[in-house]
Amino acid sequence: MKRTIRTTAVTVGALIAALGLPSGAAQADSTAPRIDLRILVVSDGGPATDAIAAELDAAGTPYTEVDLTRSGRPTIDAAFLADTVDGRPRAKYQAVVLPNDNPFASGSAEMAALTSYERTYAVPQVDAYTYARPEAGLQYPVAGGYSGSIDGVQAQVTAAGKAGPFGYLDGAVPFEDNSPSVGESYAYLSSPAAGADFTPFVQAPIPGTSKQGSLVGEYRHDGRRELVVTFVYNQYQQQFRLLARGIVEWMTGGVHLGAARNYFAVHVDDVFAADDRWDTQLNCTPGDVDCTNGAGTPSPIRMNPSDVDYATSWQSSHHFTLDLVYNGAGSVDQREDNNGVDQLADKLIADRNQFRWVNHTYTHAFLGCEQNTTVVPWTCETNADGSTKWVGRSTIDYEIATNRAWGQVNGLPLQTDELVTGEHSGLKLLPQQPDDNPNLAPALADNGIDWLASDNSRDHEQRKVGPATTVSRYPMNVFYNAGRAAEQVDEYNWIYTGRAQGGSGICEDNPATTTCLAAPLNTTTGYGDYIVPLETRIALGHVLSNDPKPHFIHQSNLAEDRIAYPVLNGVLDGYDALFADNTPLVNLRMRDIGTELQRRAAWKAAVNAGQVTGYRVGDAVTVQAPDGVAVTATLPTGTTLGGDAFGSAYAGEASGWTASSGSALAFTLPSSTTAPAAAAAGKAPATGPAPHAKVPAGVTEQVPYSPDN
Repeated sequence: MKRTIRTTAVTVGALIAALGLPSGAAQADSTAPRIDLRILVVSDGGPATDAIAAELDAAGTPYTEVDLTRSGRPTIDAAFLADTVDGRPRAKYQAVVLPNDNPFASGSAEMAALTSYERTYAVPQVDAYTYARPEAGLQYPVAGGYSGSIDGVQAQVTAAGKAGPFGYLDGAVPFEDNSPSVGESYAYLSSPAAGADFTPFVQAPIPGTSKQGSLVGEYRHDGRRELVVTFVYNQYQQQFRLLARGIVEWMTGGVHLGAARNYFAVHVDDVFAADDRWDTQLNCTPGDVDCTNGAGTPSPIRMNPSDVDYATSWQSSHHFTLDLVYNGAGSVDQREDNNGVDQLADKLIADRNQFRWVNHTYTHAFLGCEQNTTVVPWTCETNADGSTKWVGRSTIDYEIATNRAWGQVNGLPLQTDELVTGEHSGLKLLPQQPDDNPNLAPALADNGIDWLASDNSRDHEQRKVGPATTVSRYPMNVFYNAGRAAEQVDEYNWIYTGRAQGGSGICEDNPATTTCLAAPLNTTTGYGDYIVPLETRIALGHVLSNDPKPHFIHQSNLAEDRIAYPVLNGVLDGYDALFADNTPLVNLRMRDIGTELQRRAAWKAAVNAGQVTGYRVGDAVTVQAPDGVAVTATLPTGTTLGGDAFGSAYAGEASGWTASSGSALAFTLPSSTTAPAAAAAGKAPATGPAPHAKVPAGVTEQVPYSPDN
């Protein structure tokens, strides 16, 4: 893994040169325009503009959307785009995103207003997905170019792209090819038109030739700048996720509210305990609630000392830290059954500082309702009056406090305000338990718990439970009850095939589950050939979506065949191959993830309520947010706030959170980052018909079934 953050003195200058912004002294006189830090997104309801809007949403970057398909939408005219504030000209938007290079009818007054606005304030325009044509600075594809699928193509960032807005990438931009029967990426590949001032940033080979065709490039003309994108995409596709940051940085010149980083954290549950094993004959897990009346013989899966050595070596080689989510009673039971011996616990405790540790309760008890496990699925026990019979507060207290004390006695470096309950129990669990255990919140208060894990597949929004705030975790489809690849595949086949093929029928009953199989996987090859690539793609998709939520697996997956590592390697090695040294993965512990999510929620609420203002005049950026709402921004390296350096370096820029007391925050940009000036007047571009957009079949995030333990 690349961890060194490379910050070079030429980064800002190179970006300014690539964007064509004027250099020199900052504009501080009264005639310098005020540029509001907000994006105008003009949408046609297509996936490309929706994807860019989703990127802005995730980063917390304010934008205004005008949907051309809706009646009653505002008219885009001079008054909509600009006005005067305190005698100073104001551009209401720092960039414009259009569905294509000109989505309006010939002679449109709205396009004329946008053209004039962009020239006057040097506001850039993104053509989210456009046909390659001279009006966009490119030759028609029929002139030696290409129109069609580029599924599986390996595109490359050009030297200009690396020196400019895509410098956070190593160079390769692979296009997905997830299904041979689904067209996923349609593109127009073409060369710059004769005489056009066009600079390709990302390009791919034109089939049947030795030439490269542009997929993303900058077109300068008539005093305007356009980012011309000639492939269609949606917000979930990897190629867009790789390029989204650069699109935003290009259109904002690296000065915008909001921030994005790439996060990955992995929780390993049930450490010190043993996990019950899937029975390939019974199609259930003896010892667990899915095998009733004592069916089968439990066969525990538990790590051993060599698995710990492997984990520490793996962490070191990948510069990555696992979070071990532990149950102390697992070691106590092991010692009681083995004359005081527990080699696993001895090894983990000796190597305790190699990991982060999280309280998972002492015995992994179920802390919701009292369960009736004589039936499948289980049900909640009830009192005589029909009310739910809940696990008591004293039991929950015991589970939390005893496990914490066990960890402290053994020197585990804990954050005592973090908690993961067994099976995320105590929290609502549909369909059996639609409400939180009312005894959970008081017990959390008793034990000083501020951060409580929840299952993202069931409870994905951050919320309060008494004094605690939830941190949703992504379940990986690497099952808790599988230590060997063949067991994993057998259970996977049971879950994801139809009844006629010997499966459970879950997919037939839940059509939203998109990982369903057309036929059972081979138990020898299916894990490496199918499950690992799929789980890698899903997890890497989260990483590339500015999503800090942790993923969770189980200690069983680090034992025996160590089936978790191929997926983790796929994520980490895949990331390493795509990103430059200045854009490392951010690996946070649970409480820091919770804080990040909490700040984002407060910021988003303030932005949506119109309580945030941000604008730029010359090299001065002013941002105001409500008291107590931290401000998030991305600004050039060298930006200062009150004389101190702002933020921390990431992807060639500085970004971070700044506490706000409700007063205006005044940032000063480095002198080389001059505000856009009025552009030279020029001839408006010719208008024409909207490009023909071939949209591939929708590609959405996979929704896995997750037996949570």
